[in-house]
Amino acid sequence: MKEHFFQCPYCWEEISMLLDPSLSETYIEDCEICCNPIQITTQFDDGELVGFQAINIEQ
Repeated sequence: MKEHFFQCPYCWEEISMLLDPSLSETYIEDCEICCNPIQITTQFDDGELVGFQAINIEQ
């Protein structure tokens, strides 16, 4: 697992998530601060994070 820090698209606070480098996927995770749902998309290449997106799903 790899820890990744990013800004919540709702409350703009910096949060972190543990990402599994064996998976490139899209899923929904709640912000640990404001509890709003965030769509997370990860892309890994040889275990390295090459793409990360956190989007507000209520736009």
